[in-house]
Amino acid sequence: MATEVKAPVLPESVADGTIATWHKKVGDAVKRDENLLDLETDKVVLEVPSPVDGVIKEIKFPEGATVTSSQVVAIIEEGAVAAAPAPAAAEAPKAAAAAPAAAAAAPAPAAKSAADGLPPGARFSAITEGVNPADVAGTGRHGAVTKEDIVNFARNGGVGKAGGARPEERVPMTRMRKRIAERLMQSKESIAMLTSFNEVNLAKVSAARKELQDEFQKAHGIKLGFMSFFVKAAANALQRFPLVNASVDGDDIIYHGYSDISIAVSTDKGLVTPVLRNVERMSFADIEQGIADYAKKARDGKLSLDDLQGGTFTVTNGGTFGSLMSTPIVNPPQSAILGMHTIKERPIAENGQVVIAPMMYIALSYDHRIIDGKDAVQFLVDIKNQLENPGRMLFGL
Repeated sequence: MATEVKAPVLPESVADGTIATWHKKVGDAVKRDENLLDLETDKVVLEVPSPVDGVIKEIKFPEGATVTSSQVVAIIEEGAVAAAPAPAAAEAPKAAAAAPAAAAAAPAPAAKSAADGLPPGARFSAITEGVNPADVAGTGRHGAVTKEDIVNFARNGGVGKAGGARPEERVPMTRMRKRIAERLMQSKESIAMLTSFNEVNLAKVSAARKELQDEFQKAHGIKLGFMSFFVKAAANALQRFPLVNASVDGDDIIYHGYSDISIAVSTDKGLVTPVLRNVERMSFADIEQGIADYAKKARDGKLSLDDLQGGTFTVTNGGTFGSLMSTPIVNPPQSAILGMHTIKERPIAENGQVVIAPMMYIALSYDHRIIDGKDAVQFLVDIKNQLENPGRMLFGL
């Protein structure tokens, strides 16, 4: 029986998707729930699993094609068995015996076919570095050979390096990267953005983490990180400063009575912002678990479109990569974003004495059309006060 494989149902905000990679070809056997292809949308890469056991009978769209919600992309013959390759294997020794000269000439075509199957960047590097991809162990998804694999192979003693070469490559942007670019430009062009800065002494937060880490991990099965303190402080401050938790819709201002906080997560394909919902009602353990779950899903390419929808405020942590200070860009239609940065021990004046303390610069970028400077600064000071006195968060002060 023939079974249709359909593209997933996409939300109204996502019109279509692009087939990024087919992991199967016509005639291949597949198992139920085995990933057949990766569908790239503006926001996330979705896996399309097989609905049944069987054999791929027909592929209706090649890689790079655009498909819409619920469109049929392939046909599977349910219960069929893939054709055995034994006859071809049996003929191979005969062909080798009949034409030994052809066997000697085989390496060149093999190298060409291997290079042809590589992504553009890896193929270009293989040619410029003079590397046979068949000799390289792939570290990419499903063992695929990447550009980095080719370059590392050449640098570590691979033969045929192109000394003095000045290679260039041109590759098209992915849909996600194009969408990120569009959103950033939309933010710059449509929002009167301004950034305010402050600095936070994290000595008490650090001491609390050190004191409670073991008990917290035993009780909740997850480590107590810095992010939960910042996210919880932001949620508390959003309740006290509703303008920062608002958004602009035409000539109207929409005030959100809940704190759905987007957490910026870096992936190989770009920055994504999955949403923690109703953070004002979440515990520290709930926040840490939610962030950990999203981080894992992002690494595994398992984020769903629902994970990325909505959000009334964003927290981003450039300190993970060593950033000392930055001006984060507001994610419309949100009105503000909090930027965390790296923690540095610095001398500060405290009660008339110079002490060394773990300090962090924090930044709030906001839409100046609806948020006045006074409100933005007071919001940022509120977060600073909570972090420098963590007990305030426990008592809602």
